[in-house]
Amino acid sequence: MRDSPPLPLREETLGRLDHRVARPAYDRSTVTAGIVHFGVGGFHRAHEAMYLDTLMNGGQALDWGVCGVGVLPQDRRIIDTLTAQDGLYTLVLKHPDGHREARVIGSIVEMMFGPDDPAAVVARLADDRTRIVSLTITEGGYLVNQVTGELDDSDPATQADLAPAATPRTVFGFLAAALDLRRREGRPPFTVLSCDNLPDNGDVARRMLCAFARRRDAALADWIQAEVAFPNCMVDRITPATADEDVEALRDDFGVADGWPVVCEPFTQWVLEDRFTQGRPPLHDAGVQLVDDVVPYELMKLRLLNASHQALCYLGYLSGYRYAHEVCQDPLFVRFLLAYMEREGSPTLPALPGVDLDAYRHQLVERFANPEVRDTLARLCAESSDRIPKWLLPVVRENLRAGGEIERSALVVASWARYAEGVDESGEPILVVDRHRDRLMAAAARQGEDPLAFVRDPDLFGDLAQDSRFAAAYSEALRQLHELGARATLQARASRDAGGR
Repeated sequence: MRDSPPLPLREETLGRLDHRVARPAYDRSTVTAGIVHFGVGGFHRAHEAMYLDTLMNGGQALDWGVCGVGVLPQDRRIIDTLTAQDGLYTLVLKHPDGHREARVIGSIVEMMFGPDDPAAVVARLADDRTRIVSLTITEGGYLVNQVTGELDDSDPATQADLAPAATPRTVFGFLAAALDLRRREGRPPFTVLSCDNLPDNGDVARRMLCAFARRRDAALADWIQAEVAFPNCMVDRITPATADEDVEALRDDFGVADGWPVVCEPFTQWVLEDRFTQGRPPLHDAGVQLVDDVVPYELMKLRLLNASHQALCYLGYLSGYRYAHEVCQDPLFVRFLLAYMEREGSPTLPALPGVDLDAYRHQLVERFANPEVRDTLARLCAESSDRIPKWLLPVVRENLRAGGEIERSALVVASWARYAEGVDESGEPILVVDRHRDRLMAAAARQGEDPLAFVRDPDLFGDLAQDSRFAAAYSEALRQLHELGARATLQARASRDAGGR
C-alpha cells in the first residue's frame, strides 16, 4: 500500500503524478477537437483516442482532438466522469507476466451528453471544425436486419427520429440533422468513420445512414451517398470491461484516483482505408496501416479472432470457466480453437500476401490466454445475436457452398443455444444479455420438443435450419451438449479430430 493518498486525475494534478505514469507531453490547451466521437467507451479510449494521443505526444495532430458524445442513458456516467477529469483518463496495459504500464491519455478535450442539449450536439457536428465523426456504437447500433441487410427501424427511438422536425435522439438522427444542415448551407460534409467490429463497417454505416435519411428526405440521402466518405477499417485490441479491482489497483500501485480507467492487452492493430472527405490525422506515424482495401484483413480478424471468442465463450462458461484466459490455458479448448481456425475459418479467407496465418492463429490463442487481462466470458457471451450472424454464420455458409467442414461451427452455434436456456450444467442461472433476450430464451426453451427451434429464427439464421447438412451437425452437437455436457462434447470432438474425422 502507498503511504500518500492517491491523486485525483485532473489537469492540475498531472505534474504531481507518480513518475512511472506516462502523461501528455503536449500542452492540452492548444488542442482543438476535429473529431466528434459517438460512444466513448473502453474500446475507443484504448484505440482511436490512444493513437491520437501518440501523435500529439510527437507534436502532431493537435487540431485532431476528440469531442466525445453520449446519447444513451448509460452514457451519462462516462461523460460525467470525463468532464470531472478534464477529459483525462488512464490507459493501463496488462502484460502476461504481470507487468503493468499506466499512461494518461489527453486527446479527448470536449464532452457532450446528447439528451441534455440535442441542438448543441447538432451544432458541434455541423461546425466546420468537425472533419471526422467516428463511431463505436456496437454492432447493434447500425440497425441492420441480420438476414435482409436492410435498415431495421422498429426501435421506438429510431421511429421518433424519423418524424418530421424531430429533435434527434439517436446517432443516426444526429448525423442526418447535421449533414442536412451542411448540405443546405453548401458546406462540405465530414467523414463518417465506423470503428466497430462488423464486416464492411464503413459500407454498412453508409447503407444504413442513407436508408435512414431517405425515410426523411430523398435529396439528403442522395447527397450523403455522393459526397460523404465512409472508410472501412479493421480494429483490434482486447479491451475488457473495467472492474472495480482495476480502479483500486491503479490507486494502490500508481497513486492515481481515476473514476473510469481503461485496461487492455499490449497488442493493438488498426487497418484503415485511406478515404476521407476533409483530410485526416497522420495516423500512419502512429502505426496505423493505411490500405486501399481492408476486406482481407477484416475477414481474417472477424472469422478467426472474433469467431474464436464465440467458440470459447459459451462452451467455456458451460464447462465452469468464467474468464477467457482460463479457457485458453486448457489444452482441450486450445485444440478445439486451433482446429476451428485452421479447418473452418481459414479456408474461407481471401489471399493475404505477407500474412503467416499459422503464426496469427497461435498468436490469438496466446493473447486470449493472457491472465492479466481477465476478459470475462460473460462479456464475450453478451449480445450474441449481433455477433454470431456477422462473425460465424458466414463461415458456415461458405463452407456449406464449398463442401468444407462445418461441425465445429455448428457446435459453437449449439453451445449458444444451450447457453440461452439460461441455466448452466450445475443448475445455476445464467444471465443472458442480448437485445433479443426474450425471443432467444423462448426458442431455447422449445429445444426439448424441437431440436432446431433455436435456429429456425429467419432474422438471425436465414434458411440454415432447412440445410440438411447443417441441421444434422447442429442437432447432434446440441444432443451431446445436453447428454454429455460441454467438456465431454469437446473431448468427443477431439477424439474424432485425432481419428481424422
